[in-house]
Amino acid sequence: EDPSLERHFRGHKDAVTSVDFSLNKKQLASGSMDSCLMIWNMKPQMRAYRFLGHEDAVLSVQFSPSGHLVASGSRDKTVRLWIPNIKGDSTVFKAHTATVRSVHFSSDGQSLVTASDDKTVKVWAVHRQKFLFSLSQHTNWVRCARFSPDGQLIVSSSDDKTIKLWDKTSRECIHSFCEHGGSVNHVDFHPSSTCIATAGTDKTVKVWDIRMNRLLQHYQGNLSFHPSGKYLVTAASDSTLKILDLLEGRLLYTLHGHQGPATCVAFSRAGDLFASGGSDEQVMVWKTNFDAVDVLKTQKTDTSVDGACHILSETDSGANLKETTTQDSGGKEEQQEKENCLANTLELLKEQLLILTQVWCVL
Repeated sequence: EDPSLERHFRGHKDAVTSVDFSLNKKQLASGSMDSCLMIWNMKPQMRAYRFLGHEDAVLSVQFSPSGHLVASGSRDKTVRLWIPNIKGDSTVFKAHTATVRSVHFSSDGQSLVTASDDKTVKVWAVHRQKFLFSLSQHTNWVRCARFSPDGQLIVSSSDDKTIKLWDKTSRECIHSFCEHGGSVNHVDFHPSSTCIATAGTDKTVKVWDIRMNRLLQHYQGNLSFHPSGKYLVTAASDSTLKILDLLEGRLLYTLHGHQGPATCVAFSRAGDLFASGGSDEQVMVWKTNFDAVDVLKTQKTDTSVDGACHILSETDSGANLKETTTQDSGGKEEQQEKENCLANTLELLKEQLLILTQVWCVL
């Protein structure tokens, strides 16, 4: 069955720049050029909320692994931490001396890495709200920075046309990849921590093996890895979303829905859904409909199919969110989901990585 549009949301007043699911898939965060952070509820009867505080465009948003915090980075040079189910002010980090392009939590939720136009990557202690250290070898704006899933590495991409791989402990750059023909807007780790994918202004997506420091594949657009590591979804300026099979190195699907350039894309943690944002101010949620063997068995299909458009009026400026599920049952489900996800992912990776390192297919 082909991927299908599950929901779509309207409420932003300018291009959507970033999207991210909470772990339990009950909420979706989005950032926009309209300076707002939106939290959308996946249950049809629950309203969305607009979080105000940034004084300029919000360029990156991410839920913490627990789902209890949302981080946002902005052109106003700050990073903010929000509690998505509590009305109130956000915690503000005066993080950089220029635009903050990306925010990303470590897998344990203890650290946050930020990337900025001030040419630096910075690492912060989340709960102590304390600056830890800076990485500063890039010679131009840093567009994106990510922790590896195992927490040992940091990868960053820049307008200096390089992707740098850093050792978190020694804080040293251990390799630079320099094969993009322009600025590198986005970078992400494969779930195994052995590969990275990068997207650049040269309209290509490249997949690299960081063990051998070599290019494996290249495609087109912005990107997100499926949690199994077997698929990659890309967002492109031609308004399409493309799903790529990394094992076979081929294009599986081209999806149409946005009415302008698709600007960002992200899989849910279980991989059964992915969200996209575009310059048309819309946030769309798609059902992957992959075969059961390809989607982690722990996923839950509790989100109903609803093609209706959810409109947020200008008066909806509150920041409180109603929680309708018990925390006890949710916590047990999340813990079981994490354990099952890990087991399934490790089994898939044994076969997949042997094949992936041999693929040199260029679309």
